Amino acid sequence: MTHNEIADTLADLFGTSRIQVLAPGSWQIETPTFRLLTLLSEDQTWLRVLLPIMPAQQAQPFLQQFFDANFDDTQQVRYALHQDVLWGVFQHSCASLVVEDLRDAIARLISLYELGVNDAFSRLTETKIKEIVQASKQQGKSLEATMQNLERFYAEGLMGEMDQSPEARERVLTAWRGQLERLWNEQ
Repeated sequence: MTHNEIADTLADLFGTSRIQVLAPGSWQIETPTFRLLTLLSEDQTWLRVLLPIMPAQQAQPFLQQFFDANFDDTQQVRYALHQDVLWGVFQHSCASLVVEDLRDAIARLISLYELGVNDAFSRLTETKIKEIVQASKQQGKSLEATMQNLERFYAEGLMGEMDQSPEARERVLTAWRGQLERLWNEQ
């Protein structure tokens, strides 16, 4: 892929008004929601596309889930930490890169950005629910007894928010029940 093909692809995707040329082989795309950087290596043989997702401090509780996603789900892009920021990163040799692959990678980076912490939070939550199921089963408790414990924890203020309305508490407990039922037989 050539310098001009990269520039043309970015213009097709974002329009020329959003593209700022920082230096030869370096582009920054500013949108109302994100900033995308596209950088060629000094020898112009490698392309790197970067999208800041969130501050590293905000991502910290979910790093294991982000890096697990690198292995299982992110396809041609990766999560990475640099300069106290969690980034979405795509790197590819220019010699074998084609326009469609660059388009797909940029779309995937934007998808990671839009997911933010939601997917990682869901993964973490599922891991914790599986741990609850395993602990309950090791103690010989039934699904119903486990659910009663959770209801008691909510009633005593050990879980949930203190000013949570009864309706909100019931929605959360219903979600807990659904997750526990779904995972109970898997563990």
